[in-house]
Amino acid sequence: MRRTIKLFTLTAAIALFAASAFAQVKECNEENKAAWYQTFLDNFRKEPPQQKIAYDAAKQYLTSCPEDPNDQQYKYMKEKFVIPYEAMQAGANTGKQFDDAVKSKNYAEQLRVGKQLLVTSPDNTLIYIYLGQAGLGDAALLGDSAPYAKKAIELIEGGKPFAPFTSKDQALASLNYALAKATVKTDPTGAIPYFVKAAKYDSDLKKNPLLYSELAAAYGEGPVAKLSDDYKKFVGQPESPETKLALANLNQAIDRQIDAFARAAAYSTNPAYKKAVMDVLTGLYKDRNQSVSGLDQLIAGITSKPLPDLPTPITSLPSTPTTTTGGSPTGNNGAMQSGTTGGPKPAGNSGPAGTAAGTQTTKTGPGAKPAASPTPKPPRRSNHRRG
Repeated sequence: MRRTIKLFTLTAAIALFAASAFAQVKECNEENKAAWYQTFLDNFRKEPPQQKIAYDAAKQYLTSCPEDPNDQQYKYMKEKFVIPYEAMQAGANTGKQFDDAVKSKNYAEQLRVGKQLLVTSPDNTLIYIYLGQAGLGDAALLGDSAPYAKKAIELIEGGKPFAPFTSKDQALASLNYALAKATVKTDPTGAIPYFVKAAKYDSDLKKNPLLYSELAAAYGEGPVAKLSDDYKKFVGQPESPETKLALANLNQAIDRQIDAFARAAAYSTNPAYKKAVMDVLTGLYKDRNQSVSGLDQLIAGITSKPLPDLPTPITSLPSTPTTTTGGSPTGNNGAMQSGTTGGPKPAGNSGPAGTAAGTQTTKTGPGAKPAASPTPKPPRRSNHRRG
C-alpha cells in the first residue's frame, strides 16, 4: 500500500513538472520570443535551410503570442515562411495522393485530388491531361472529365508541355478521342468532329479500327438517322427537286458511314472483329449501291485517302446534265458515291449502324484502360424507295 502511494505521488509529481515546463515554454515573453525567433532565423538561413526546425520555432512563436500589427517578427515569420510552408506541405501531400491515384489507375481519385491541385496550379497541363483522360479509363467519368480534356487541348495548342505523352499529336489525338466518347451518347453528330480530329493526328489512334467503327456508329445514330426521317415524308410522292435534295443529303451521310466502316475493316487485324465489321459494312454498302461490286476495291484503297470531315449540307442540286457528242450525261444529283460510278441510288439501310465486336482495343494514353468493343447491331431499315 505504501509503495502504491509512493508510485502515485511520483507520477503526480512528474505530471506536474511536465505541465509546469510546458506552460513555461508556451509563455509569451520577450525572452522566449527572442529564443524562438533566433532559432527560426538560424535554421531558415542555414544552407541548406532546415525548414522543419525553422517552422516548429516559428509556429511556437505564432501560437504562443497574440498577433500584434507592431510585431514585425511575428508578421515576417507568418507571411514569409509559415503560410507558404504550410501551403507547400499541403500541396506535397495532395501531390502524393495524386501520384498514387495515377499509379493505381484510380480514375475517380485522380479527378477528386486533381481538382484540389488545380486550385493552386491552375495552368498545370499535366494535371489537366490526366483528368481529361479519366473518362477513357472509367466510362462513368466521361462527363466529369470532358471539361478538363478541352482545357488540356487549349493549353497544349497554346504551346504548353504535352507530357506524359511522347508527342503533341499523341496528346491531342487522345484528348479529342476522350471528348468524342464523352459526347457521342447525347449528341452523336456533335461527336463526329472529335472522332475525325482524333483520327487525323499522327498517333496510334490513326490506325485503330475501333475508332472508325465508333465514328460510323456516330454517323448512323446522328446524321443518317435524322436525314432518313427527313426523307420519309417524301416516300410515295412524285419525284421533285425537294425529294432529290433530301436524298442527296441522306446518301452523302451514308457514304461517310461507309467510309468509316471501310477504314475499320482495312485496319483490323483481328479476324473476328474484321468479320463483324464486314458483315455490317457489306449490308450497308449493298443497300446504298444495289450491289457489292466495288467494295473490295474501296477497302483496299481507303487508307490512302484523307478521312472526310462531317459533310456540309447540300442546299442546291447541280443544273440539269447535258449530253455531248459521243458522250453520256454528266453530273449527278449531288450525292457522293463510295466506290461506284453513275448516278446516286437511295440506300435502303439508313438507320444507325452498330459497331463491330471482337477483341480490338484502343490505346488512349497514360493510365487509361482499353475501351470495350461494342457488339455489332444491324442498322435499321428506312422505308424510303428510289425516287
